[in-house]
Amino acid sequence: MAGGRRTGKDKEPAFEDALRRLETIVERLESGDLPLEESLRLFEEGVGLTRLCAGRLDEAQRRIEMLTKTEDGLKLLPFEDDDRDEGGADGTDR
Repeated sequence: MAGGRRTGKDKEPAFEDALRRLETIVERLESGDLPLEESLRLFEEGVGLTRLCAGRLDEAQRRIEMLTKTEDGLKLLPFEDDDRDEGGADGTDR
């Protein structure tokens, strides 16, 4: 990826660059116009990028959890407004 930002870890692409490349790969694979070998190569690259992005998201979540720790323990706040749904995801009360 010429011109893309890189992180210090083994010259891996930045999260945003990896995500953009992954989106491009998905579009190309969904087109269905690629030879089998090219499809396999892109699929393998996509799997690697997916793992990279997932790892970066896990790392970000751990950093957020560290920043939101209180004296009483970890305080995690939901991203969604829970006022609209009083029960849990499985329909039980929390």
